[in-house]
Amino acid sequence: MKILFIEDDQVETMKMKRTVARLKSKHELVMAGNGQEALDLLESSTRLPDLILLDLNMPRMNGNEFLKIIKQNDTLKYIPVVVLTTSQNRDDLVECYCSGIAGYVIKPLKYEDYVKKMEKIFGYWEAIDLIPA
Repeated sequence: MKILFIEDDQVETMKMKRTVARLKSKHELVMAGNGQEALDLLESSTRLPDLILLDLNMPRMNGNEFLKIIKQNDTLKYIPVVVLTTSQNRDDLVECYCSGIAGYVIKPLKYEDYVKKMEKIFGYWEAIDLIPA
């Protein structure tokens, strides 16, 4: 799978890279530091991602703004988006699901728990048939 990881925090980005390596994942991981950077990548890409992992709290364009834009695009709206965030705010959760996300995952504090969650997320999306965007 090609996975677009949208995250502004460098520590979280390193944690994701480390997790992908630890799981010996063969997925292609593409990084974007905010929603606008992700949109630029999507518009210039010859191969769209199979999955988007999205943080909510980012500068320039946050996750909710990004979601609203891609869900209005006839090509991009079919890419599954899993929100990967620290926000346990119910309003954020409801807003994201209303925008059409495929899942909402709270980032665990312990690295081992993070690895377990990512393994489950990757396993789920590997097991199902995705609609090519």
